[in-house]
Amino acid sequence: MKVLITAGPTREPIDPVRYLTNRSSGKMGYAIANAAAHAGHQVLLISGPTALDVPEGVDFLQIESAEEMYQAVADYLPRMDAGIFAAAVADYTPAVVPEQKIKKSDDSLTLKLVKTKDILGSAREIMGFRGFLVGFAAETENVEENAKLKLQKKGCDLVVANDVSRRDIGFDSSDNEAILVFRDRTELFEKAPKHDLAMYIVSMIGGAGVTTFKHQAS
Repeated sequence: MKVLITAGPTREPIDPVRYLTNRSSGKMGYAIANAAAHAGHQVLLISGPTALDVPEGVDFLQIESAEEMYQAVADYLPRMDAGIFAAAVADYTPAVVPEQKIKKSDDSLTLKLVKTKDILGSAREIMGFRGFLVGFAAETENVEENAKLKLQKKGCDLVVANDVSRRDIGFDSSDNEAILVFRDRTELFEKAPKHDLAMYIVSMIGGAGVTTFKHQAS
């Protein structure tokens, strides 16, 4: 199978030297890319800036901003059998980016932010993707409820949700605990190394899941 995986944070420029970003380390997405490659899949990893080594046997595309991530996914996703969106993409970006560094002057600074394009939400209707679609939900409350809503709104086959307010899992951690929301069931994946969760997610993108969705969509 051909699998596209997104990982890491994005950086939204404020000026030539500053940017907005988030705490994503990219570890989950890179673990999934590694597991998918070891399972014999053809993998394209599209990643924001991280300090991680690219897994062996994986095609790699480096991006910076949410817009760059969107364009890269739009270019490659229609050719794929599965898409796994583990990146923490910025929801907002500065409306205007000056060419010169913003100088410190007043006691406060107001930035006008505008919404970025919804990559996961564009996969089905705009990009025309009909393969197995996996989204991630990094939540701080109502984890399962928000994941179910995301599954329905984005047209996913699976949403992997975790509580990022916990310091022992999620951001920067090598472990994760997740609620896996499928169309017909919900499973709890108890705390374990991210590598273990990655292998389980890869096992879920097998031929049965892809065939089922394509049949339903036809």
